[in-house]
Amino acid sequence: MNNGVTIGQAAEFVGVTVKTVRHYHKLGLVKEPERDGSGYRRYGSAELLRLVQARTLAAAGVPLAEVGELLDADADRFAAALTDVERQLTEKIDELTARRDTLSRLADGDRALLPERAVALLERMSDLGFDEEEAAAAREGLVLARALVPEGFDEHLARVERALGNAAFVELSKRAAESVGWAPDDPRVEEVAVALADHYLAHPEQLEIVTGLQARTEAATRYEMVARHGEEAPGAARLAALVEARLRAAGVRIPGPRPR
Repeated sequence: MNNGVTIGQAAEFVGVTVKTVRHYHKLGLVKEPERDGSGYRRYGSAELLRLVQARTLAAAGVPLAEVGELLDADADRFAAALTDVERQLTEKIDELTARRDTLSRLADGDRALLPERAVALLERMSDLGFDEEEAAAAREGLVLARALVPEGFDEHLARVERALGNAAFVELSKRAAESVGWAPDDPRVEEVAVALADHYLAHPEQLEIVTGLQARTEAATRYEMVARHGEEAPGAARLAALVEARLRAAGVRIPGPRPR
């Protein structure tokens, strides 16, 4: 009568595949039993126990390269090693949880890219009568500002929050947003530019919405990326240029166009 079980039976009993058992043999995690008189390798209780231990550690997240050392370790080293594995798994769980939370927020594009405070500001703009296109432009500008000048983002949000409490600022901002659809030579562009620049000059705390971000960066490049976003429309580009020119004429420092 043969003692032990075949590799197929051993794999079934332990809950792995024959391929896995052979892989454990190759890595030296479980010693391959000798063949019996009939030419079969028979797995006894010792080999089955080792297979169960290896499978359990691997399933718990222990890298296979470390399983063999753990199986041969004394009780203290075994416990310390498992503690370290537990720490690594916890870090992975935290990382995966953060990724899952980000994915769940993708259903709301604003919250995937902006903090709650910025989302609340966008919602407030909607309540104040800014249309979807205007809110979308503001959203894109905030995303760029957060990415390019992160150290000044919270302060920038605070300035815009305060400015939205000023009815004149709100109305001028809406007029400026309308310029996207105007021709560059439309006389309304210059009218709005003069009114907007004069408003900023009369309200220094709101002027910092324009100047605050560029004060945080050593060069004009990042400021321009934020300030000039959305200027593909000729009317909007001319409006921005006129506002900046009027502010510069009044002594306000604003980065000039980059050399071409």
